[in-house]
Amino acid sequence: MNSMFRGVIAATLLTLAACGAGSPGEAPLAGARIGGPFALVDQNGKSVTDADFAGRYRIVYFGYTYCPDVCPTDLAKIGAALRTLDKRAPATAAKIVPLFVTIDPARDTPAQLKLYVGNFHPRLIGLTGTPDAIAAVAKAYAVAYMKQPTPSGYLMGHTQVAYLMGPDGKPITSLPLEKDPPAIVAELEHWVR
Repeated sequence: MNSMFRGVIAATLLTLAACGAGSPGEAPLAGARIGGPFALVDQNGKSVTDADFAGRYRIVYFGYTYCPDVCPTDLAKIGAALRTLDKRAPATAAKIVPLFVTIDPARDTPAQLKLYVGNFHPRLIGLTGTPDAIAAVAKAYAVAYMKQPTPSGYLMGHTQVAYLMGPDGKPITSLPLEKDPPAIVAELEHWVR
């Protein structure tokens, strides 16, 4: 194969690669049965449904305010990623609403959630509800949780995941919580259009 032919092939491959550069590709969670309708209460005591967030990307994270380590660490990363986007790409950031859904409604009242979510990002919305409502939304989002008694009360074991949902309410991907905030920013910039 002569060098001119190799050059033409290389140029063609670069052109084809550039054609897809603006497209994020198929979502990793496309077609997954994750998400669905819900009716909960936010940190201000206001009833909200999934329809209140239609047309916006959503970060959906399940946890609880008494969590000693995992939840605050994950929410701090999500908050840091959103603050970076707020500065670097405010139009992109404005398309995202972060949601924190408690899996401990007995302790996580709206007032408790309000104290908690404000520590991580001003747009973070805390959601609670009846035990049945929480069980239904957790099931819809494929999140498992279980009360674990301790000598001083109890902890809640739960699935550790932050879903990025599209404006249509369908799942796009899970955010890389095991990495640092810049990795979360990169994932959000890749998918949020």
